[in-house]
Amino acid sequence: MDLKQIYNSKVKNADDAVKAIKSGNRVVIAHAVGEPVYVVDKMVEHHKDYKDVEIVQLVPMGHSLYAKEEMKEHFRLNAFFLGGNTRDAVFEGRGDFTPCFFYQIPQLFRSCLPIDVALITVSPPDENGFCSFGTSCDYTKPAAEAAKIVIAQVNKKMPRTLGDGFIHINDIDIIVEHDEQVPELPNPKITDVEMKIGENCAKLINDGDTLQLGIGAIPDAVLKFLTHKKDLGIHSEMISDGVMDLYEKGVITCKKKNLHKGKMVVAFLMGTQKLYEFVHDNPAISMMDIEYVNNPIVIGQNDNMVSVNSALQVDLMGQVCAEAMGLKQFSGIGGQVDFIRGAAFSKGGKSILAFPSTAKKGTISKIVPFLTEGSAVTTSRTDVDYIVTEHGIAHLKGQTLKERARRLINIADPNFRDGLIAEFENRFKENF
Repeated sequence: MDLKQIYNSKVKNADDAVKAIKSGNRVVIAHAVGEPVYVVDKMVEHHKDYKDVEIVQLVPMGHSLYAKEEMKEHFRLNAFFLGGNTRDAVFEGRGDFTPCFFYQIPQLFRSCLPIDVALITVSPPDENGFCSFGTSCDYTKPAAEAAKIVIAQVNKKMPRTLGDGFIHINDIDIIVEHDEQVPELPNPKITDVEMKIGENCAKLINDGDTLQLGIGAIPDAVLKFLTHKKDLGIHSEMISDGVMDLYEKGVITCKKKNLHKGKMVVAFLMGTQKLYEFVHDNPAISMMDIEYVNNPIVIGQNDNMVSVNSALQVDLMGQVCAEAMGLKQFSGIGGQVDFIRGAAFSKGGKSILAFPSTAKKGTISKIVPFLTEGSAVTTSRTDVDYIVTEHGIAHLKGQTLKERARRLINIADPNFRDGLIAEFENRFKENF
């Protein structure tokens, strides 16, 4: 049987495809904009056919209809990361959150969280029968490799990305052909505060450094202050449009990297259509799974590795919460700790946690005497390196508790410093 016959033998319409899902199954949905939105929505349309289907996903970029109140008898969310469509399901008790470092999730799929069905999106197969995972290799490829049944939405609008993110049609059980626009993430609006934070972060980045950047206004602001740098590299769990812009300007060349010289190593992508067009068949992009990209030992093999991430709260000891507001899970661990520890392994490495000094229109300080009761410690005080706000840079690694507190107070919002100083003087029994 030739490849075309093999392919055609696996094609079904979506209504028939989702019949492969059975009550009690564990179903893993591809990550972020790699989600097969059409197939997932079809699964939800057939919700009456299911009971107690466990849905596993990280960043949700589809409609997340399985997380609605009316679906609680049919689907139960088990999330490693929460978004706007899935937070309430966990907070209201019809879903769960599983804490795990990003790079360790594939191992869970091969051990204590065996997968019944993986729902993925891929590009059409090439002449050798290989489909690209496109925007999301991350945990999506390991999930497909571990699943008993793989249902793939073949989408002509999914970019074909290079690297290690491929699956052969022989390893796909059911194919649903449906073209739809890959979800876009518009470029964020960058405020003056975020621009100042970006400027402060850029002071810590030197020519030839290899970068990991998250998503949002602050990473994009950082990139705006790097246009005068030379030979920057990328080894990052994800990239967005700002990285593409610096590559096109010749700032990002990846020439100084120790691993995969000349290539941007990435686990997933989110951005605009322009980004998806940029990465299509682009040999400068090497997509790999998170078990490799986010492994701290791998990360640390790049000299001068600089990670930039964010936080919701930091206490005066330097403990960081980046995922919860008290007992309410807000997002997840993601790759923050992976890259902070990877940067610590790196010769000349630095890790930066950057965020505005206040929240809720300046009414709440993000630098606090104590983390809110119930909040998880995402990054321990012993892992923290640099904290950056619009008011400056605090280098915490190697500093005493007393000196950490001083440095953090100095970059807190001035409106909250008196209260923080009072706590300092009470705790350490000396004047600030």
